[in-house]
Amino acid sequence: MLTGAQVMVKCLEAEGIKAVFGYPGVAICPFYDSLYDSGIRNILVRQEQNGGHMASGYARVTRKPAVCVATSGPGATNLITALATAYADSIPLIAITGQVSSELLGKDVFQEADITGSAEPFVKYSYLVRDAREIPRIFKEAFHIASTGRRGPVLIDVPLDVQQKQIDYVPVNEVSIRGYKPTVKGNNLQIRKVVDVLAHAHKPLICVGGGTILGNGEQVVREFANKFHIPVVSTMMGIGVMPNDDDLYMGMLGTNGKPHANYAVHECDVLVLVGARVADRAVVKPYKLERRNTTIVHIDVDPAEIGKNLGTTVPLVGDVHVIFENLLQYEIPGDYTAWNEELAEKKAAYVDRRHFNPDFVNPCRFVQTLSSKMNDDAIYVADVGQNQLWSADNYVMKHGRFLTTGGFGTMGYSIPAAIGVRAALPDTQIVAVCGDGSFQMSLMELATMRQWNLPIKFVIMRNGYLGLVREYQHHTYHDRYSGVSLDGSPDFEKIADAYGLDYFHLEHNDEMEQRIDEFLACEHAAMMVCEVYSFDLVKE
Repeated sequence: MLTGAQVMVKCLEAEGIKAVFGYPGVAICPFYDSLYDSGIRNILVRQEQNGGHMASGYARVTRKPAVCVATSGPGATNLITALATAYADSIPLIAITGQVSSELLGKDVFQEADITGSAEPFVKYSYLVRDAREIPRIFKEAFHIASTGRRGPVLIDVPLDVQQKQIDYVPVNEVSIRGYKPTVKGNNLQIRKVVDVLAHAHKPLICVGGGTILGNGEQVVREFANKFHIPVVSTMMGIGVMPNDDDLYMGMLGTNGKPHANYAVHECDVLVLVGARVADRAVVKPYKLERRNTTIVHIDVDPAEIGKNLGTTVPLVGDVHVIFENLLQYEIPGDYTAWNEELAEKKAAYVDRRHFNPDFVNPCRFVQTLSSKMNDDAIYVADVGQNQLWSADNYVMKHGRFLTTGGFGTMGYSIPAAIGVRAALPDTQIVAVCGDGSFQMSLMELATMRQWNLPIKFVIMRNGYLGLVREYQHHTYHDRYSGVSLDGSPDFEKIADAYGLDYFHLEHNDEMEQRIDEFLACEHAAMMVCEVYSFDLVKE
């Protein structure tokens, strides 16, 4: 006989879980006590939301569901923002929350919260475990749901008495959920339609989104584009599918993307969307494409995403990897030489006309220099705000990964996500880049870094403001700045010293190369404060 809590741990072990990110409390203590005798590492976070972000970073680089844990009440509700972030970015998480005893549910007792109801908009599915004997089935189903179809978070809420209940452990090895049968292969007729559309196209374009990476489709999509010489653009979440030096890659599209990428989108006659929802920041004026009668092919594992933001001519539901392996079996006779030459000229003619205050570090040049000097397989984690836009626009992709939260835009994401990445990849170079605003949303996790001796490097782009909001207020409200000053921020050098971090400071462009070299060569956890100006002085 085992307790329900012991069975929960057995289920995690059966799924190959090596680490969980959480914060204990009375309602989840039976689980933590059972974890004590397990080989699973418990990484104590300093705030539950960050545990969700750590699990997100872990899941994104392992491409498997990761686990975050919280107690009942405020512990569980603190997780909601992390769940919403994972849901928007389609990251497979298992969130385990403790709950008050079953007989107390609905009585508003101490630290009771209806977390399954509260989190409903932000999870693929949620379970309130009423019977300890159901734990093996529920955990097996939860991992299956999180990791199939469109990936996403699943919540398991377990009352205290259910964790303490003695039961016979009967493992569950198979899953059969009525009504949940995600399409993987793709309809053969629709695949042939895609081939036919491309064969008759003159200006085809592939747009890759985050779903391409989540579906393990980078290599096969890259192979398809190169085989048939079809140019590619990416959304922010699709950065990394194509290396920067590939002639077919036009860069990131959208309001903060490259002009030649946006030109390609609006001039193409066939647009193949792959794992992208094409929301407002990607295609600002979708009606222009529809008015020009652009043929839209939309490939996504989630049928609900197809046609949501852009009218679709050829919908194709299925797994990106499987569909493009199938597409590679066909021959497409189209000749796109003139189109590629046209785009190459646009790309070569691009000049970045933004001018930054010369008394501060140029953030675009900084990101280019930093990412080009990082190891080939390094992980770059960008936070949210101006630093995210500078990072996405200037990151030099080699063979590593670019991680950020594009769907929900959650400030404070980068440091905990980088900790999760490091827990999964202990021998990989990891650099997180954040602003001085977003850093202060998760600086408590420096204690987690120190506790586990994680040599993560992070950059704080300091301008003393919530820079992106200040920039918006500059342009929209004519310099009526409200609530954006970060006066009162701590002395970051003293913060670094308090947490045992090596500290670097970059103030001028002429010392950039040397400081970055020293920063990356450091063997310990390190902080670099980079002095930048809040917004572009001139946009021509």
